[in-house]
Amino acid sequence: MSSDRGWTADDVPSLTGRRYIVTGANTGLGQETALVLAKKGGRVVIACRNVEKGAAARARIVGEVPGADVTVEKLDLASLASVRAFAAAERERPDPLHVLVNNAGIMAIPEMKTADGFEMQIGTNHLGHFALTALLFPKLRASEGARVVTVSSTMHRAGRLALYADPFFERSTYSRWPAYGQSKLANLLFTLELDRRLRRATLPILAVAAHPGYAATELQGRNAQLGGSAFEGWFMNIGNTIMAQPAAAGAWPTERAATDPAAEGGAYYGPRDLFEMRGPAIRVQPNDAARDERAASELWAWSERATSTTFEV
Repeated sequence: MSSDRGWTADDVPSLTGRRYIVTGANTGLGQETALVLAKKGGRVVIACRNVEKGAAARARIVGEVPGADVTVEKLDLASLASVRAFAAAERERPDPLHVLVNNAGIMAIPEMKTADGFEMQIGTNHLGHFALTALLFPKLRASEGARVVTVSSTMHRAGRLALYADPFFERSTYSRWPAYGQSKLANLLFTLELDRRLRRATLPILAVAAHPGYAATELQGRNAQLGGSAFEGWFMNIGNTIMAQPAAAGAWPTERAATDPAAEGGAYYGPRDLFEMRGPAIRVQPNDAARDERAASELWAWSERATSTTFEV
């Protein structure tokens, strides 16, 4: 564990001249991250499936930061066709891309499939972001001080990879929390493997991860609504009221991962207090499963095959 006092949004330095893509920035943690990046002078792309909500998020940010450079672009991480279209359009733009924030995510939803037939949670949370990062990597490589930030969860500790057995729950009974844990473990395995490959290639790009702790966002309510559980909805509302920190505080670890000048590749940031549930952002530790180099290498190769995307570092 880090012994530093922890970061809040006040610690984010000037970001003038730097450009950020934040996936899922139309709501919740992503929107709060985009707001702080814009306040500090960063240029921000809100990349989201629901462009109407994205426009509302942009209006809020511009309302709080007059003159902010914020745009909204369509990106559905549950569709590789959408990922490829977004990446192709981004590569055509002359603007640099300094930081990709892989923030968008879904949590513990009922069994669903992506447009490409993947189980929805690993398909959206990991495979969509894996393909997006691969397709945007040449542009990141061309930008000074580039970073890839991926948002995981403390639930990675409950995750188990089933790459060869049944990654999409096609031969076993689907269970939404284990599926979520698998996707969040994949986020960390991906980040740490990307960091290892960047170090071997001696490229000056950082791969960093973060988790928000327990933050009150719409994820909890949406998860209970989709699951059709009135009790779970009640329980989540109680938890959000009593224990959760605001979404703005939940975004601090992501903001630190994306902007701390002293950040190191492979770092993982989370809240300082109450068993990493709330508080300023410090460096925290992933579990042993997330540091398994063989599993990470196998996940990388599997992800390339699943998405038909070659990711050369």
